[in-house]
Amino acid sequence: MGINILIADDLQFIKLVLRDLLEKAGFRVVGEASNGEEAVELFQDKRPDVVLMDITMPKMDGLTALKKILKTDPGANIIMCSALGQQTLIVQALQMGAKDFIVKPFQPERVINSIKKTLDIE
Repeated sequence: MGINILIADDLQFIKLVLRDLLEKAGFRVVGEASNGEEAVELFQDKRPDVVLMDITMPKMDGLTALKKILKTDPGANIIMCSALGQQTLIVQALQMGAKDFIVKPFQPERVINSIKKTLDIE
């Protein structure tokens, strides 16, 4: 498939679960960030096809990282993830340019379907 994904989440467990899920589905994980600053740096370095990014992270939150990434690449495909389930943050992320929003704990099919929908692949 050749789709490169960057995972940005401060919880190691979530990164492990996502990496396993994505690799089994045929995607390539090109980087893992533990905070928003790392996510922005890794995005600029790796230029992944999709970023899966948590909203609540230390140093720089996901919304700020979303804004910074879209400033450097308006076409970036960023899917936000959060356990918060707060409607205002979901709406804010989508208005800022996120392609989709996944609520944790996520269903594996939901993650894969979101990536496929974002990239318009079957």
